[in-house]
Amino acid sequence: MVSLADSGATVAPKKPTRRAGALNRFLMIVLMTIVAIWLIVPFSMAVLWSLVDPETGWNYPDLLPPSLTHLRWVEVWTTTALPQAIANSYMLAPTVAVVTLILASPTAYCFARYDFAGKGLAQLATLLPLVVPGFVLAIFFSSLIFSLGIYSRFLSILMAHCVLFLPYAIRIMTVSFGQVRQDLIDAARDLGASPLAVFRAAYMPALLPGILASLIIVFIQSIEEFAIAFIVGAPNFTTIPSILYSYLGYNFIRPNAAVVSLILVVPNVLLMLGLERLLKSANPAQTGVKG
Repeated sequence: MVSLADSGATVAPKKPTRRAGALNRFLMIVLMTIVAIWLIVPFSMAVLWSLVDPETGWNYPDLLPPSLTHLRWVEVWTTTALPQAIANSYMLAPTVAVVTLILASPTAYCFARYDFAGKGLAQLATLLPLVVPGFVLAIFFSSLIFSLGIYSRFLSILMAHCVLFLPYAIRIMTVSFGQVRQDLIDAARDLGASPLAVFRAAYMPALLPGILASLIIVFIQSIEEFAIAFIVGAPNFTTIPSILYSYLGYNFIRPNAAVVSLILVVPNVLLMLGLERLLKSANPAQTGVKG
């Protein structure tokens, strides 16, 4: 007796049932609702609060502000140190990102390409800066830096941020170095390529997404960090989070805080969108072949 499988007949795939389709639509609605609550609503509220007219305000039971104006933006820009804080933050964060990447690369290379005794413990030790609270690290660094005779606020915060954000760069670059294919390295060397040519041909295609991701993530972490920038840098070196937290402290001014928060968040959102596109463009054919 010939079975259906032996006769070569194919079984048509089952169509999704109406109940499964309804369940998928329901789950999608729930997901979009969560996204709206956690992302769209807070961002929209920040935009509205930043445009509240100082003369009319925005009080219960008004669903929307009675009057909108850009006076809050002008007030924050002209009456605070926000212009200098923006310059300081966007001078500090790129420098921290580059220096952190340079410092993290050798360690990441060893973690990805070599096996040695105590490797797991060493990898765990690199995560210690993430465990210690930010203000504890800030107090420690302020004491250490001043005892070393380093009085440059910029250099002090730069050193502290590099130590604080090294775990991110090491983790990302470890994965990237692990994706470098050993057969490509061997082939380039067999063809007589120089070390620089080997790096460009074998390493760079796998490392480029990790390098850019590391730079962007460390940049965002540095520009949003408050504890070290406040304790080590105040009062001479002001950053955007320092201005923001001044409006969230004793003299709570929600509209002004909304202005500063948008100035801080919007560029970071754009960078994260760029990072997402970068990760999607990574070559999936790269496989982790260790040497």
